[in-house]
Amino acid sequence: MSIPGFDELLEDLRVKLVLPADKPEEDHENTLRALWLAAAGEKVSAVTAMATGLPALDDDQREHLTGLVAKRIEGNPLAHLTERANFMGLEFVVGPAALIPRQETELLGTTARRLLDATSQGGEARCLDVGTGCGNLAIALALKCPSARLWASDISEAAIDLARQNVQRYDLLDKLPLLVGDLFAPLADSDRNGFDLIVCNPPYISPQRVPQMGPEIADHEPSEAFDGGFGGMAVLRKLVSEAPQHLAPGGWLAFEVGAGQGELVIKQLQAGSTYREVIGICDTDGIVRVVTAKI
Repeated sequence: MSIPGFDELLEDLRVKLVLPADKPEEDHENTLRALWLAAAGEKVSAVTAMATGLPALDDDQREHLTGLVAKRIEGNPLAHLTERANFMGLEFVVGPAALIPRQETELLGTTARRLLDATSQGGEARCLDVGTGCGNLAIALALKCPSARLWASDISEAAIDLARQNVQRYDLLDKLPLLVGDLFAPLADSDRNGFDLIVCNPPYISPQRVPQMGPEIADHEPSEAFDGGFGGMAVLRKLVSEAPQHLAPGGWLAFEVGAGQGELVIKQLQAGSTYREVIGICDTDGIVRVVTAKI
């Protein structure tokens, strides 16, 4: 049954809104449904909005919806307007303080889950998520790998505050310590080594390219979540260099790379003597987007 006003707003979005290429799960209909629900006071992601019934709106809520639609057309990210994003089937509170979780990062999540499941067969697996952002990857792993112990860190205190909301949302406050600092710096002496898995979705865009990523990204998401330093590889190199000091023997490092970076990163790791097993994981287009390396 048609909802009064829905079709007109949907047509407006179809004409005026260019959908973001980096969020393929968003389309015009689930965008409008998510905004409609937000206007009604129910915050859900575009993914969840498709499975949620739409309530009737009063006059104030309709005015709010009109404003939300206008902001979306102007380039405000949908996830910032609804304050929700979906990652690995879970809903997360999101905001400008941290990177909006991307569907492409689920490849890192499924890879990390497989490594944790294999490791935990011999006992409790210890995992550290570096650069956790809103905490989506660490929380997903904590929930889907209950026998693992998780830690998460981020250089941004604002991002950690956001992650804390999500940790509390999933009742993990006593199970997932959140640390503020650059890469491994905030680890306590007692937790500085012995991880079976270190995961990271690092910034891997060169500084020159960050402003060219489009206003929806460049103007609304934190640059430190994208800016990977010189050539987009500075943070990656530091991660790869420092991780072995914190891994248990036979431990794994798993991290996301940008499209086109994978083969070079794999060759550099294979050329060294630190990592003895280096594997590239491809996405559905056959592009290496995750690299795993074992010490």
